[in-house]
Amino acid sequence: MDNDVSAGSTTTIVGRLALGITLLAFGLGYTDVIDGVTAADAVSIAQYVGGVALFVAGLMAFRDGDSGSGTAFSALGALWFTWAVSADNQVSANAAGLFLLLFALVALSLTVAGGDPLGRGAYGLFFVSLVLLAVARFADNDSLVKVGGWFAVAAGAVAWYAATAALAHWPTALPRRAAGRGVTATG
Repeated sequence: MDNDVSAGSTTTIVGRLALGITLLAFGLGYTDVIDGVTAADAVSIAQYVGGVALFVAGLMAFRDGDSGSGTAFSALGALWFTWAVSADNQVSANAAGLFLLLFALVALSLTVAGGDPLGRGAYGLFFVSLVLLAVARFADNDSLVKVGGWFAVAAGAVAWYAATAALAHWPTALPRRAAGRGVTATG
């Protein structure tokens, strides 16, 4: 069926909700779109929702035999927990950039590993966000920080939609045109 509606496993839904909420809070903090809200304000959400809840969702997915979600949620849970507990530590911009770049590689692996299009889309947008934030740290560029934040917001919105679509039985795939039924050129 072209207009797939996936029920999704409970573990995947919980994991995607946790990831979506964390990415939205994290990304919005970097965009400066809400006055007085910074990425530092996302630390509690990142530690408990993105770190602990996502890591536990990963363990539950492994228990259910879902190695893809288990790997994704456990690795991203470790990312968020590490980011949250080290947020107050004074590290060099290059060390912060390296941390973001290393986890960008994790997001890239999750993107190319397969899975459903919404999951790959969320991980791909998160990959771009992490690369932009890493480069921004290396170059001390506030404009790139904001752009990276917007990519994190987009990734969070896709992860949230994927979870909500599974719960509400909304479409998770775009309809495709039948072969041979496209626009024809007139000569």
